[in-house]
Amino acid sequence: MTRTIVESKTKTAIIGFDQPFCVIGERINPTGRKILSEELERGDFSRVESDAIAQVAAGANVLDVNSGAVFSNKMGEDPRYADNNFVEPMLMPELIARVQAVVDVPLCIDSSVPGALEAGLAAAEGRPLLNSVTGEEERLELVLPLVKKYNVPVVAISNDDTGISEDPDVRFAVAKKIVERAADFGIPAHDIVVDPLVMPIGAMATAGHQVFTLVRRLREELGVNTTCGASNISFGLPNRHGINNAFLPMAMGAGMTSAIMNPVALPVNQTRITEKKAEIEAAGIVLPEDIDDETFVTLFGLGSTLPRAGKEMEAIRAANFLFDRDPHGTAWIEFNKVAPKAGHEGRGRAGRTGGRRRRA
Repeated sequence: MTRTIVESKTKTAIIGFDQPFCVIGERINPTGRKILSEELERGDFSRVESDAIAQVAAGANVLDVNSGAVFSNKMGEDPRYADNNFVEPMLMPELIARVQAVVDVPLCIDSSVPGALEAGLAAAEGRPLLNSVTGEEERLELVLPLVKKYNVPVVAISNDDTGISEDPDVRFAVAKKIVERAADFGIPAHDIVVDPLVMPIGAMATAGHQVFTLVRRLREELGVNTTCGASNISFGLPNRHGINNAFLPMAMGAGMTSAIMNPVALPVNQTRITEKKAEIEAAGIVLPEDIDDETFVTLFGLGSTLPRAGKEMEAIRAANFLFDRDPHGTAWIEFNKVAPKAGHEGRGRAGRTGGRRRRA
């Protein structure tokens, strides 16, 4: 069976057809996260550290670290900051150092800048996953030598110099080209993780069917592992979690072995709590004065005030169980354990202490 090995200093993640689905946490990515970019520009890495911890706690096996920040204020001081080829090679090692200081899981080094990829490879402990190479000639010539030099696996994205094709046969041909070119560098197929590119189903009704068919071909004809940006499938639609929760197990059934995704259900913010309390009070419902926020949001189905595993993680763990990749359901049972309330630790059912009472 094809197995892609990704390692940190002390831990190993295996991406493979016979392995539990590999979740690659996506949140350490300033692209589209203006607040995170502004914090990084100020040298504030606290959100990076908390996101790393939260994703691992939610079940991420690997963490993607993306250095694509925009330093708007520094551009005015130094025009070089407008160039990602200047910013990212400096930022990537610091991001990796901060993440490795708080968690010990394998990393996925993510950048479109070859200099940032190499800086990340030099800074990372173990054997990280490199993200990414495409079928573009220039990209192949820049990235594949790095993959060979550092002996790491790489994500291969199925687009080339012509762009992203809507034709799945073209995307398969691009993936095959990358695998063959990698072989020319002595890089084995088991170190190529193909991203077949998931299209939004809101824009293309056949997107789900296309990717499932393509993943099967990649597994059966090229023998490679696969990944994707899981949330792309639901882009622009309401109730995206519902779509994602259906898509992930179906993709797993087709042979997909990993996904770059958010494993965390984000905490309910204070504004939402205040709005809901006002709504309840307006309806004439009197709340206890000493009710805490966590009890309140749980009681009214708002979620939690703390980061926790998202619904997509529930779907993945259930699918692992159903595909017999979770012996005896151990991971599923552990995932669904309810933490005891304060003062009830060690108690049995119905809050009783001790074992079952014997009949006289």
